[in-house]
Amino acid sequence: MGAERHVKLFRNGRNQAVRIPVEFEMPGDEAIMRKEGDRLVIEPVRKTDLLEWLATIGPWEGEFPELDIDEPLPRDFDL
Repeated sequence: MGAERHVKLFRNGRNQAVRIPVEFEMPGDEAIMRKEGDRLVIEPVRKTDLLEWLATIGPWEGEFPELDIDEPLPRDFDL
């Protein structure tokens, strides 16, 4: 198990809260919290960009739909 630190719980309105010490700071401004037995696990939300996501998927095996290229462009489309 990694580093440990004793922290105090407090109330923030109707919610119970804990301050995260600087040595445990997470990147970003969102996290996922889940309960595993009597433990709370907090993980940062990892945002992936399009290239990272594309690298995780396999090649396309399906058929592409036919496109009607004569259909007019939407009104708010800028060329």
